[in-house]
Amino acid sequence: MKQSFYDLNYYDLETVINKNNLNPSAAAVLFNWHYKKKENTQCHDNIAKSSLAFFENNFDFSLPEIDTVHESKNDRTVKFLFKLKDNHKVETVLIPFHNKYSICLSSQVGCAMNCSFCFTGEQGLKRNLTTSEIVGQFLQAWRWLSTNRPGEERILNIVFMGQGEPLHNFDAVKKACEIFLSQHGTSIGVQKITISTAGYIPGLKRWSQEIPGVNLALSLHSPFEEKRNELIPINKKYPLDEVLTVIDKIPLNKKQFITYEYILIKDFNDSPNDAKKLGSILAGKSAYINLIPFNSFPGSHYKRPDLDKIEKFKEVLDTFKIPTLIRSAKGDDVLAACGQLNSKN
Repeated sequence: MKQSFYDLNYYDLETVINKNNLNPSAAAVLFNWHYKKKENTQCHDNIAKSSLAFFENNFDFSLPEIDTVHESKNDRTVKFLFKLKDNHKVETVLIPFHNKYSICLSSQVGCAMNCSFCFTGEQGLKRNLTTSEIVGQFLQAWRWLSTNRPGEERILNIVFMGQGEPLHNFDAVKKACEIFLSQHGTSIGVQKITISTAGYIPGLKRWSQEIPGVNLALSLHSPFEEKRNELIPINKKYPLDEVLTVIDKIPLNKKQFITYEYILIKDFNDSPNDAKKLGSILAGKSAYINLIPFNSFPGSHYKRPDLDKIEKFKEVLDTFKIPTLIRSAKGDDVLAACGQLNSKN
């Protein structure tokens, strides 16, 4: 069975090439062809015939297949449903901003975290995605833009906030980041990649040594243990205070923050008391808060608070001098907004 080319970071590819006594220059040529130029055909330029034959016989260059595409009529957000080789499906979202795009990548088919505010959690975990399936979402979305919105192929930010808990699939996510960051690859800037976690401590403990510089976002959603237990069941195993202790030890670059995501749910976690407690536990940290009004999905009993209540929540946080942004929903008309992804048939 052939190995996927897209499962290899640059070091892996160099190792394979050296081990098989091929021309070392082929690594840079292939990365440039498939990641910088984003070509999906076999590269024949500047590669010796012997190397070419080896790559054709040993590497699989196929990518996840686009099954369906939904485009938001409201804001041009694009949601892709990708079909994988084993017929599992996974969703990816392109979010437009200032003539550029952020891409929201999935890291698992389904998710084991079972968060009550998230549609993905209803699927349960089917399996981890491979590195090639993660990288493939980015490349296929770029190619779709090239064909359908020519001149707009600018995906400048990558967020691992799609389906799955990224740190639960640490090795594949790490390798995907290495490919995205590689100067031979897509050359995404280190602070243009953000990985979100519900607070999976085994992955957080590996963070400092293995993914330095990449941005971290914590799904916090309540500063109170009982409420957070309901929203994020993993909190019972990895309580918030322990998670924050681990995060506090992560070294940050200049002007780098940890983002704390807070989904606002009507009459549940949106009171001034919730805001005061949140502010008190994050005060003095290199913190940035994203307030996300709840996005409804089929079967959910949660509701979105009124704008007035959302703004009052922010006003309380402002007294703690913590930078806070109220995030507007994008793509909610095609179930592409935060918490709405679900690829279950």
